[in-house]
Amino acid sequence: MSLRVRMGVAAGVAVAVAVIAVAVSAYAGTRSQLTGQLDNSLRILMDQRLANRGPGGPDAGGGPPTGSGFGFTQRPVEGACQGDEGLGLDRGPSLPFGGAAGTVTLFNRCGGTYVPSGQTYRIPGSPQIDSIARSGSGQYFTAMTVNNTHIRVFAEGIGDRGALAVALPLDTVDKALRSQLLLLALISSGGIALAALLAVLVARAAVAPIERFTRQTEAIAAAPEKLIERQRLEVTGSDELARLARTFNTTLDALEHSLRAQRNLVADASHELRTPIATIRANLQLMRDEHLLSAEDREALRADVIEELDELTALVSDLVELARGGKPSAEPGDVRLDSIVAEALERARRRAPELRFAAALEPTLVRGEGDRIARAISNLLDNAAKWSPDGGVVEVRLTSGVLSVRDHGPGIHEDDLPFVFDRFHRAKQARSKPGSGLGLAIVRQAAEAHGGWVRASNDRDGGARLRISFGDPLASEDADGAAAAAGGPSPLLVQPRPPVSR
Repeated sequence: MSLRVRMGVAAGVAVAVAVIAVAVSAYAGTRSQLTGQLDNSLRILMDQRLANRGPGGPDAGGGPPTGSGFGFTQRPVEGACQGDEGLGLDRGPSLPFGGAAGTVTLFNRCGGTYVPSGQTYRIPGSPQIDSIARSGSGQYFTAMTVNNTHIRVFAEGIGDRGALAVALPLDTVDKALRSQLLLLALISSGGIALAALLAVLVARAAVAPIERFTRQTEAIAAAPEKLIERQRLEVTGSDELARLARTFNTTLDALEHSLRAQRNLVADASHELRTPIATIRANLQLMRDEHLLSAEDREALRADVIEELDELTALVSDLVELARGGKPSAEPGDVRLDSIVAEALERARRRAPELRFAAALEPTLVRGEGDRIARAISNLLDNAAKWSPDGGVVEVRLTSGVLSVRDHGPGIHEDDLPFVFDRFHRAKQARSKPGSGLGLAIVRQAAEAHGGWVRASNDRDGGARLRISFGDPLASEDADGAAAAAGGPSPLLVQPRPPVSR
């Protein structure tokens, strides 16, 4: 079932339920009103009948009445108790049962019934009426059918004489209710039919933007290359569909950015891979005729092949690291950032013994991947070592969760500052140095994967300063506790090594 059909059915059913509820409420209200009017008539009739009692009625003192002074013929209809007689309620005209003047029946306390003279029908008893007759008090309304006549009965207790019941026909009420029921049925049927038609039209109008949205997305999905051509959904208005379209366009923008980055990475990687592969290929071709080369040339050739293979291996490793993006390779945990920096400093000293590394590190605890953070820090230190002069100093400081690495080299050209952390970006003066331009890109990617950032600037005293954050550090008491558990100083101070002669 399509969305349009579901919306139409739901709207139609909702309107149908509302129409039926209104019709039922109108019918119930009319029935209650008409029945209430008839009940008021029964109360008036009851008061009139009780007002016609003779002087020896149930409220008079003395012994039981005699003769017909009370207006009732002295004739028990059934179940008479000894001494029970009429109460003078037969002074009215004699009418057919269920007539407009009403029907009267007296129920005595012993279970007998009396009717006025000339009235050939009586109101049937019921458990409720008998109970009122026995107690002599209370009121009770009910409806019943007697001799194919639908009547409304009102019974009221009259003391030691039992209960008096009066009845009026319900023909007029039933006829009015039947007429209203037919009218409401016709109106409800027409309303439901109209609601169904309008529901179809409303559903079609509501689904039309969704169908247009679906067609556009299907067209884009069928031709992914159009993403680069800025194929986007049309956005009009500010409703939920417009928000959905804007969100989808934002997703397409992110997908386009990712696609462009992927293409650029593949293009740049292929360009960078050509040089070491071409060099290795040329060297291997020369090695086929190595018997024609001197021993020194053969040794230089082998060293060059190994160097190119090392560069190729490092390039492939960097490409694999960049291809990971922000996806974690392991479950993040709490890591000691100062310990990772200290270990990276030891490795940097071994790789660049001609430099001095001065570090002041605060105990810092962050949440992340230790291996990824370690590689990013190693790349920062390697970059500083590459640009530092022989005998120079690399200053490393970790405070408030921010790691700062400063070299004393020539600094970064102002034109290159915005692109320092871009993939394969290499300044003019860096093209003669080893590397592929991926080290600092890996640093930025690792920082952003941990919710941090990187900054590059030139120090006012010379050299470049690179700063990195791997997200907000954890509470200081946690870091101090971790430092105490590890037995490390707080803050950690790594003394600079004396310069080593080359």
